[in-house]
Amino acid sequence: MTGYGWQRPRGSTRPRRSISSISTTATVFAACSAVGASLLTGCGVLPGVAGGSREPITVMTWAPDGTSATNTPGMPAMAKAFARWVNAGGGIDGHELNVITCNEHNTATGASDCARRAVKEKAVAVVGSYSQYGSAFMPPLEVAGIPYLGGYGISDQEFTSALSYPVNGGQAALIAGSGRQLAPDCDQVSLVRPDTIAGDLLPTLLDAGLLAGHRRAATDIRTTEDAGDYTAEAQRALAQAGADPALVGRIGRKAAEQKARKGCVTAVLGDRTETFFDSFRRVESDDQKVRVASVIGSIGQPLVDRTGGKDGPFEGAYVTGWYPEADDPRWDPMKKVVREQAFGDDAIDAADAGVQTTWIAYTVLKKIVESLGQDSVRAVDVVRALNKGVSVSTGGLTPDLRWRFEDMLAAPDFPRIVNRQVTFQVVKNGRLVSLKGGFTDVSSTLENSAANG
Repeated sequence: MTGYGWQRPRGSTRPRRSISSISTTATVFAACSAVGASLLTGCGVLPGVAGGSREPITVMTWAPDGTSATNTPGMPAMAKAFARWVNAGGGIDGHELNVITCNEHNTATGASDCARRAVKEKAVAVVGSYSQYGSAFMPPLEVAGIPYLGGYGISDQEFTSALSYPVNGGQAALIAGSGRQLAPDCDQVSLVRPDTIAGDLLPTLLDAGLLAGHRRAATDIRTTEDAGDYTAEAQRALAQAGADPALVGRIGRKAAEQKARKGCVTAVLGDRTETFFDSFRRVESDDQKVRVASVIGSIGQPLVDRTGGKDGPFEGAYVTGWYPEADDPRWDPMKKVVREQAFGDDAIDAADAGVQTTWIAYTVLKKIVESLGQDSVRAVDVVRALNKGVSVSTGGLTPDLRWRFEDMLAAPDFPRIVNRQVTFQVVKNGRLVSLKGGFTDVSSTLENSAANG
């Protein structure tokens, strides 16, 4: 898995059942039973909840970890931290939040196993999770009526299933937005992307964004998703973006340099994006520099940091994201929870888009449960509240979220995208900062890509 989404299944390893994921509810029940019925009235009461005995709520968060491809251990770690935080304050509306985590191993079998486990554990929702194998995990959830809330947005089922409630626009919104971001500055664009069925969607989306800015279509450069070297692809991308070394001899050094400055190379290869740009910087001429670009999930602040920051290869790169940049004060509540509940947990990076998505997804869950006001919460109750149009504020990290029929997108490939906003960012002095204040709505771009695709 490389983080761009919708890939073919591979072989799998069945995930082990983690001791840490076993519900603490059974332990509490056993302890209460042992002291006799006369004391049972005190059991199930959370600290800070006046006299309540509301039932605990079980949810699941899954993500790949320990694989040779994309790993997102920060997502389940963030889920656990969120649970510790709300439970320390009395739970969600008096309900203890029990988070079960599952390693889906970046395999279809692993994703299916995690989904079946969520059913077995009677989870009321799967929240803030990461898996590209929507065709494997959605059917078990749909049969059991369990909503998939706030997935990372890398499988097409997340944007088509009636039981999926995405909090971002997924890869589709990012790529369409990237075209919009590149259009003002790029005469020629090269797109390096995986040669897969999923990757085949990317050129149409990028071109829709470029077309909106009156630019011609990008050059589509397909490649394998797990290569260890991308020298040939980097050379072709440079040449097609206007930085062909042969131009120096034909039009002169200065003219070739000026032409290259108007070219852009964008790579969307997930974790392999770093590998591509490592090859890229070895073949790019100092006299023919082009602008580089990508999207969140392929380039993020953690990658910028570990590749040299302001002195690294991504200085000046354009990056399209779902949310405000990591240094924005709107992330302060999440960072406070991480400091208080996950101090020293290296798995959680507040600048990681997966961690941020999990935080937003659990923020939605909290609001939905609070809106119910019930002693017992089932999956059907969560679905009903989501469908009836409960509006959720995420503190400005996204537009207010709501999943009524009239909130859906007029695009057959991803109708469940209710958040069509993206952010334009640039790496400046080693930090991802806002290039354009606020959000950019890519609704029309997505709809046009569907019409043209």
